[in-house]
Amino acid sequence: MPRFKLVIEYEGTRYSGWQKHPGVRTVQGELEDAIRESAGTTKIEFQGSGRTDAGVHATGQVAHLEVATVLAPHILRMRINDTLPPDIHVLDLERVRGTFHARHDAESRVYLYQISRRRTAFGKRFVWWIKDPLNVQRMRDAARAFPGMADLRAFTADDPEEKSTRVLIEELRIQESGALILIRVDGSHFLWKSVRRIVGYLVEAGRGTIPPEAFHDLAAINPQDVARHTAPPSGLFLAGVYYQGEQKPAVFHPLLGISDER
Repeated sequence: MPRFKLVIEYEGTRYSGWQKHPGVRTVQGELEDAIRESAGTTKIEFQGSGRTDAGVHATGQVAHLEVATVLAPHILRMRINDTLPPDIHVLDLERVRGTFHARHDAESRVYLYQISRRRTAFGKRFVWWIKDPLNVQRMRDAARAFPGMADLRAFTADDPEEKSTRVLIEELRIQESGALILIRVDGSHFLWKSVRRIVGYLVEAGRGTIPPEAFHDLAAINPQDVARHTAPPSGLFLAGVYYQGEQKPAVFHPLLGISDER
């Protein structure tokens, strides 16, 4: 059967995460239903590059699809999009080699987190609104501890006894855009809730409750303390998944504009 690579965007607010589970509404479940209806078959193989939690969004999730169809890729994509709910959209669908695997072949993943420093009438589902003043320089000072091969055992809900907690963090960048603080994390892969916990702990550094030097030994940080500060899913986006030979954008722009005016 032919194999296809899909690039997908979705608003995760209404869904119990990416991965299909019986009895709950998920992004993968909606896509599989739309694909079966569009292709006229129940026999498909469909897998994403990784999971996103309930309420987390994506602008660049990648999946592979194996399905017997004579439809041209652009026609199949159009039919799938016509069937999907409006908060899920297939941006691209192309035929790829039969061995392509969305998860195993991925070399880098990029997440973007949006913090708003003011209340917004329009972006509540896409930001974490923080009322307290945040010192962005303190956040940047703390963030310097992460790039490289980092042990994130304190920053995950996974059991460190069950799987490795070492992750190659390629970059952790914090920038300001209007009333938004954008936190971009590039890495080889990510552990369960790790990005949200990194963001939450960096926010505490920005609030002044945790000194930046406390981040110098990541493995020595108390996981229970980190878990208490887990950032909400609303501000988190899977911004892109990248494969051999693909170039990542140097800059990710905010996904909504919020001025400094209050």
